[in-house]
Amino acid sequence: MTPRAPSMAPADRRDALVGVTLQLLREHGRDVTTRQIAEAAGIAEGTIFRVVACKEDLVDAAIARAFEPGDLVDRIEGIDAALPLRERLVLLASIFQERVQATFALMQKVGLVRPPDHQHDSEAAEAWRTQVAALMTAVVGDDVERLDVPVDHFVHVLRLLCFAGSHQHIADGRLLSPEEIVDTVLHGHLRTERRG
Repeated sequence: MTPRAPSMAPADRRDALVGVTLQLLREHGRDVTTRQIAEAAGIAEGTIFRVVACKEDLVDAAIARAFEPGDLVDRIEGIDAALPLRERLVLLASIFQERVQATFALMQKVGLVRPPDHQHDSEAAEAWRTQVAALMTAVVGDDVERLDVPVDHFVHVLRLLCFAGSHQHIADGRLLSPEEIVDTVLHGHLRTERRG
């Protein structure tokens, strides 16, 4: 017999179920069952319906969570500012590539062709894009003076290349490595050092 999860407040139970459902969606897509969710959460199947009206409410909440920042901010802020610029940018590109690939894989698994509207076309989405640009600019740090373009353009191009180079269809199945992404952007936007 599966051990049962401890008692939780409804909001906490729902939050936990959303997390479990998101993991299962990555494996089973929308075919995930409430039985699978309950087993993974260590609860009786009926407990699910004490916190959501139907499975689709849980699925929708899980998909919405996949587009939230999660630990992205902490991971970017954790990049060591003492590293050389290229190393910092490779770490940044790796973080973005992991996120993009996980998001695209989930979208394909659940049949989405674009993010949910509230995650794409809202004031919150615009605020998030602004925050990401600021985080990326902070990773560039004092090396901003080495760029031959404005830093906002540099981080925009880097982000676009991370997106396009990490998408199987856009990249024609030839994904770019984080190193290729960074070298492409750096070689195009670093000032040529003056000689002598």
